[in-house]
Amino acid sequence: MTQNSRLIGRLPKVGIRPVIDGREMGVRESLEVQTMNMAKAAAKFIEENLRFPSGEKVECVIADTTIGGVADAAYCADKFEKEGVGVSLTVTPCWCYGTEVMDTHPSMPKAVWGFNGTERPGAVYLAAALAGYSQKGLPAFGIYGRDVQDAGDTSIPADVQEKLLRFTKAALATAQMKGKSYLSIGYSSMGIAGSMVDPDFFQEYLGIRTEFVESVELIRRIEKGIFDQEEYAKAMAWTKANCKEGADLNSAELQSDRKRKDWEWEVVVKMTLIARDLMVGNPKLKAMGFGEESKGRNAILGGFQGQRQWTDYYPNADFTEAILNSSFDWNGIREAFVFATENDSLNGVSMLFGHLLTNTAQIFSDVRTFWSPDSVKRVTGKALTGKASGGIIHLINSGSTTLDATARQKDAKGNPVMKAFWDITAKDVDACLENTQWPPANKGYFRGGGYSSLFKTAGEMPVTMSRLNLVKGIGPVLQIAEGWTVELPDEIHTVLDKRTDPTWPTTWFVPRLADNDAFKDVYSVMANWGANHGAISYGHIGADLITLASILRIPVNMHNVSSDQIFRPSAWSAFGTDKEGADYRACATYGPLYK
Repeated sequence: MTQNSRLIGRLPKVGIRPVIDGREMGVRESLEVQTMNMAKAAAKFIEENLRFPSGEKVECVIADTTIGGVADAAYCADKFEKEGVGVSLTVTPCWCYGTEVMDTHPSMPKAVWGFNGTERPGAVYLAAALAGYSQKGLPAFGIYGRDVQDAGDTSIPADVQEKLLRFTKAALATAQMKGKSYLSIGYSSMGIAGSMVDPDFFQEYLGIRTEFVESVELIRRIEKGIFDQEEYAKAMAWTKANCKEGADLNSAELQSDRKRKDWEWEVVVKMTLIARDLMVGNPKLKAMGFGEESKGRNAILGGFQGQRQWTDYYPNADFTEAILNSSFDWNGIREAFVFATENDSLNGVSMLFGHLLTNTAQIFSDVRTFWSPDSVKRVTGKALTGKASGGIIHLINSGSTTLDATARQKDAKGNPVMKAFWDITAKDVDACLENTQWPPANKGYFRGGGYSSLFKTAGEMPVTMSRLNLVKGIGPVLQIAEGWTVELPDEIHTVLDKRTDPTWPTTWFVPRLADNDAFKDVYSVMANWGANHGAISYGHIGADLITLASILRIPVNMHNVSSDQIFRPSAWSAFGTDKEGADYRACATYGPLYK
């Protein structure tokens, strides 16, 4: 399935607005070609460099004419509405009549690229336009190259390219979320605040509606056979062939017999089919006579309560969550879903941000333990070295982590990576599966049984951990920690891992330190983390997350991104020179994007 077939609604397009000095009889005419070429260059660059998580290439729409005044702006707005534009980029090499040519859509993300040239005052217009947007309460990003270009130069400088991509990725992520759903299967898990799904937050900040389905719906569909029977047979055969059952580490009196274990395999596979169908529907169900069930909930993300009521009686959803969050299953290689363990909707949102920005699968983990160098030496007799020498954070959860996190996918140089699904090979998939076991679940936690994935993230990968939290009196805040996965020697890993749960997948994480209190050492990162879970994305994407958060009016309260990489709407500079404080004040002033 592509996103177009998974979810209802068109993929958003990028609208490009070439604005121009409207004075005819010489001025406008002399600028038409240069201005339109600038729009075409921007469109070509964006279309060549960006794709949606579903694999489709991003499409740009250019206004039919240059925009020299209000009438031209209105024609452009009408075209954009018809074309399904969700992102607005204004470009110009010259002076224009600021508020007369501006984009006044109240919630569409906006940027203005003013050409840095001396022949015409593109920079002067950029400043005037941004002042107008700020005065009207329509925050817009300003893009202006560092170096002067000649009037006929149609190239896009590297610093402009970086800002164009950063803005467009974040803006498209915003547009993709709007109008979709969060599917909550069950509700609050073990008193975890993030699983107390807040409909107002989802609607006002993300434009996402919340849909609630009781867990009993899974039982109904299992018992009544409301799933694709042919696909189920295919899924069971694939699971038996590729998912190796691990050792049962439960005490003898708690271990299930073979008949029960086989039944648990059948149930967790059925749960996977059903959870997916609840999210995005399945036309096969309509042919079976279940028209209502076939439609799904148009869910761009979801979560499953599980603990405790479900898992005290039925097999856990570790297999279901791990497979949905992976970039492959019995149907082959495909876009990963975003599905939160323990219905932690806020971690699910963090995962969604990462998925939309990187096109890759996301890691869901407990931010479980900080291991200091002294503690590791005391427990193992061994010293941490390399990137791990200052201490490590143990990321581990009850088996629901994406199998992409095995880090067995390789790039052309043999480095461990997590790829967009269209770059994943059959060899990559086999390696992920080969390096994963599925031990029977820990009966102390999961009385109903099930199977937890077990692997150790291999190698060293650049990653970014993030977490969205709701704080009374402030609203949502975002935390970001760029760093690396590290692979510990077995004599260290095994000892540390057994102290937690040797039937769960482990990722060892080291954040990059920075000159602020939250990142002065690894311990401080752990001590300042705002919740028990974190979402981990491949790559260093902290700057992209900061840009996305500013569009959504979500302040960032903790990050280790270099100051020169921070890109927010120009209006943020009016709220003070301290970037963190200005971010809070701007977000509070403008309020949620959709309120």
